Amino acid sequence: MHQSIETTRHQFLHALAAVTTSNELEEVKVKFLGRKGPLQEFMKTLKTVASEQRASTGKLINDLKTFISENCHQKWLQIISQEEQQQLSSETIDITLPGRKNRMGRSHPLTAARDKILSILMSMGFSVQLGPDIDTDYYNFEALNFAPDHPARDMHDTFYIAPHLLLRTHTSNIQARVMEKHQPPIRIVAPGKAYRNETITARSHVFFHQIEALYIDKKVTFADLFATLTEFLEKLFEQKIEVRYRPSYFPFVEPGLEVDVSCLICEAKGCSICKQSGWLEIAGAGMIHPEVLKHGGIDAEQFSGFAWGIGLERLVIILKKVQDIRLFSENNLKFLSQFTSF
Repeated sequence: MHQSIETTRHQFLHALAAVTTSNELEEVKVKFLGRKGPLQEFMKTLKTVASEQRASTGKLINDLKTFISENCHQKWLQIISQEEQQQLSSETIDITLPGRKNRMGRSHPLTAARDKILSILMSMGFSVQLGPDIDTDYYNFEALNFAPDHPARDMHDTFYIAPHLLLRTHTSNIQARVMEKHQPPIRIVAPGKAYRNETITARSHVFFHQIEALYIDKKVTFADLFATLTEFLEKLFEQKIEVRYRPSYFPFVEPGLEVDVSCLICEAKGCSICKQSGWLEIAGAGMIHPEVLKHGGIDAEQFSGFAWGIGLERLVIILKKVQDIRLFSENNLKFLSQFTSF
């Protein structure tokens, strides 16, 4: 058997010398170390060897196995090194090509617009408060003077989660919460999302962003509302812009009005966004209804106030001349990358 082991060693070295690829090396390993290879045959016949020679013969078999394994590993390292060198020699790098540009991250246009609006209102003395997206029927409707069978509820197309739990339809749900915790003077602004089950079009969506402003103090009048809105819009648009106030109805204000601005997209000539009217509605506003003050625990005989809710998407559409409100929620980088600043 000793002679057979030595012969196998020479056969292995001869086969290994002819190997040039990793696939050929694998074939050699299987041939000599596999289940049908000579090493396995030697182990099977070891029990037939005389007992006094069995230990030395077994050592020779193990030494051969180690020898084959180590030489295969060394050969593999050589082959890999050669293959890498061949790959590198076949590759060329054009050092005159420009490098890949690292794109700078930036805020979403709605986020940038919100931050600018909050900055303006905070400079005018408003503090920021946040309300919950999921709220009760009481804070979203009842505390804002919506009776259970009030027809104005139908205008909101509400997403109900449970009989008295819903996705808020406006950021006005912050009003009663703030009044319950604070006594006048109150001057707050509340940004956030609102949700309504509406048909998705170029000018409406099932969710949108609002910024609610609320001011309560003694002797607050309509003149304060107009003056505050005018100053805010002038700072926001950074230019003189035509504003139109229209009487309107909201259960939580009395009297109520809607605020329109001249459509900058079509320069008031008429387009799909402004419905060919030349005007875009951006806010609902009015003097806070006495019943809303009572729900908040504030004496309506002593205090008065105003509130308004501004649609953030509408403002960005006007300022950046965007043609479709749906673009804001599609996460199209080609669209979003156009807004380097607000």
